[in-house]
Amino acid sequence: MKPKMLFLTLSLGLAAAAVCLAGDTKAEQALRDTDDAWSKAAASKDLDKTVSYYSADASVLPPNAPIATTKEAIKKLWGDLLASPGLVISWKATKVEVAKSGDLGFVSGTYEITMNDASGEPTTDKGKYVEVWKKQADGKWKCGTDTWNSDMPATQLAETK
Repeated sequence: MKPKMLFLTLSLGLAAAAVCLAGDTKAEQALRDTDDAWSKAAASKDLDKTVSYYSADASVLPPNAPIATTKEAIKKLWGDLLASPGLVISWKATKVEVAKSGDLGFVSGTYEITMNDASGEPTTDKGKYVEVWKKQADGKWKCGTDTWNSDMPATQLAETK
């Protein structure tokens, strides 16, 4: 192969790869931004906005509690959490991946939550989470599966209750 033709072929290949990667990066950033906005909605204790990030068929798998699969159960779970005295909540994505199809993605990261214990003293928990997201017909991302758990040993969790 002639050097000029080889250079042209390599250049076109690199340009095509850059376009493909830019599309993935754009979808990943959109999902990261959506997850960040969700964390801010929860931090502001806006119940309706917080639960609006779930898809109609979402499943929420909270630690030490039954799975929530209906809108009512999910709203109750979040309502109880957001009403907790002294609540401060936030989470941050550390890994975001989007399927090649562009309509399914997952986010994992870390969270921190502080609330008052039974004696009224603030107690902080740190842990990790995983969310599975589906792109909707309108182009918006909605969380279909949400789960999280603490980094604290189970014995330490029991002592803080």
